[in-house]
Amino acid sequence: MRQKLILDCDPGHDDAIALLLAARHPALELLAITTVAGNQSVEKTSLNALKVCSLAKILDVPVAKGMNQPLIRPARHAADIHGDTGMDGPEMPAPTCSLAPQHAVDLLIDLLLHSAGDIILVPTGPLTNIAAAIRREPAILPKIQGISLMGGAISVGNVTASAEFNIWADPEAAELVFACGRPITMVPLEVTHQALATEEIMQRLHTLPGPVPAFVADLLHYFADSYRQVFGFPAPPIHDPCAVAAIIDPDVIAFKEMHVAIECRGHWTEGRTICDIYGKSGFSPNARVGYALSFERFWSLLLDTLQLYE
Repeated sequence: MRQKLILDCDPGHDDAIALLLAARHPALELLAITTVAGNQSVEKTSLNALKVCSLAKILDVPVAKGMNQPLIRPARHAADIHGDTGMDGPEMPAPTCSLAPQHAVDLLIDLLLHSAGDIILVPTGPLTNIAAAIRREPAILPKIQGISLMGGAISVGNVTASAEFNIWADPEAAELVFACGRPITMVPLEVTHQALATEEIMQRLHTLPGPVPAFVADLLHYFADSYRQVFGFPAPPIHDPCAVAAIIDPDVIAFKEMHVAIECRGHWTEGRTICDIYGKSGFSPNARVGYALSFERFWSLLLDTLQLYE
């Protein structure tokens, strides 16, 4: 039995790689791709999703455009990391596939309501679509097997001193999702900053034949330049595929049960994930929070999957 999932994303260089992993790994059945405003506007992230699907011949999975701004705030994007298109770097032709007619929130609700409770949601951008679906149709909650999200940080943020981008972009949506009562797997910066595309990894990637690995290499070269200039990283971290890998291989990330609260109003801490490592809050854990990555296990899983593309 393959694990069914819906990828909710804002491509985005690392979202594109997460999409490729989710669509082709033999342990997974990708039911839909829903897009959201985040790294860039939802129009741009949706176009990017279609381009990736066209390039990789992922033509049997619906792509639905979702929320164009956070629940109550104006949109905030990450052009400093992902560029004006949201996926700068590779030269990509116009897509050969089209968006699904449904809004992403409607598609999420429809797929979940008609499921047997066997679908995991994998959000790799702001949680706006997921929160909007839960708020509009609470009956989907028992149908969500789990949520494996890339977002948050135990300690240091990447968009402010306190906050990681995906949570900071729509903290009210994150607050709703973390309080929804469904099993949550949180893959924070502490994990994803260990998933570095080092020189040795890039050499292994360049040995893989075909247009898809070449596209991923182009993505990572641009991403490497962004992370070197903005953060001083020696190699780019591949954030979003970690949330997919956590579903495929339970041993690829080490987790600890914690209570996670979302700060929506702090002057210095807006968008921070407050992770109660030592159980001091008195609240029961509401998430499995990752803290360590098995580097070789993760990269072997990802590179082996990219080899499956023609």
